[in-house]
Amino acid sequence: MPTLPDFRLETYFSAWEFTARYHLTASDAQTVPMAELLAMADEDGRRRWETLALGYTETRGLPALREEIAATYDHIAPEDVLCFAGAEEAIYLAMQVLLTPADHAVVLTPNYQAAETIPLALCEVTGVALREDDGWALDVDAVEAALRPNTRLVSVNFPNNPTGAVPDVESWRRLVDLCAARGITLFSDEVYRGLELDRPSLPQAADLSPTALSLNVMSKAYGLPGLRIGWIAGRDRDLLDRLERAKHYTSICNSAPSEVLALIGLRARDRLLHRNREIIKANIPLFEEFFVRRPDLFVWERPQGGCVCFPRYLGADGVEAMCADLVQDVGVLLLPSSIYRSELTATPTDRFRVGVGRTGPEEALARWDDWLARR
Repeated sequence: MPTLPDFRLETYFSAWEFTARYHLTASDAQTVPMAELLAMADEDGRRRWETLALGYTETRGLPALREEIAATYDHIAPEDVLCFAGAEEAIYLAMQVLLTPADHAVVLTPNYQAAETIPLALCEVTGVALREDDGWALDVDAVEAALRPNTRLVSVNFPNNPTGAVPDVESWRRLVDLCAARGITLFSDEVYRGLELDRPSLPQAADLSPTALSLNVMSKAYGLPGLRIGWIAGRDRDLLDRLERAKHYTSICNSAPSEVLALIGLRARDRLLHRNREIIKANIPLFEEFFVRRPDLFVWERPQGGCVCFPRYLGADGVEAMCADLVQDVGVLLLPSSIYRSELTATPTDRFRVGVGRTGPEEALARWDDWLARR
């Protein structure tokens, strides 16, 4: 197993996530109580829950759950789905299975840290930055220029964490087609898909290409992170077999109660996603009003998709000091740009991540506003 650096985000959260009074940087949509989720169950889901035996489960995932996951795609069968203990296990094992020291990978930045640190521990990696000055646009030409004869993987995340960026459909299809034509695996993190407000969701990579892998999870768009259920969908079944064998060395199988609860949640997906989009829709004007009132301190860009965004801080003290003082003084938690620094490309040093998917941000924004007024 390669030696990996500290996971900056999780180290930061270990110190503050459950002690700060106001979690204003949450990356997941608002969750629901267990009773509310169970109330969404159909007759089959209720029966499965009430008669559930707490034995081991199938490594690939509960067949009914994989069938329901497959139904969220256009060209994916249940046999094309492999479940994992959250998205992080899926990322870790996919990189281990796909990459060798002789390979090369391309990773977009800014990103969720595991997307680059795991490949970097395995092979040579080239970073391609989203174009910050163009609304965090995807630069397909830059990706193509970064490819080598031994490039095995291109890793992307849309809607993007932390920027909330979503590429236009033409650019997205160009990227998918480019990877397919070169025989490169496109690893597409799609965990925020379904939370777009002003545009349709992008077609899923695994639907567009038989060589692409789509990653998703119950944690982000569905707001059910405590279930720890994620999956990879792809039509390369030999690769899925290799991933299954790799999983034998990690979680082996998923939690039986979590699988049934995930099944219930996915069968109620339209309801959950609509609810979470409505929360974001209600929150956006609150954040917009807060930032727009202080143009000397902030530059705000609403997310194009997902429930996180990456505003700029203009204060003389700098974003690192602002975030540190804010959480220590009044308990409002943000993620400073250092959490998203990259070994691959330059990344902004004056930004911070905000989460807009949780209910009731008004008190946190008021505390933040009072704190700024007193400085």
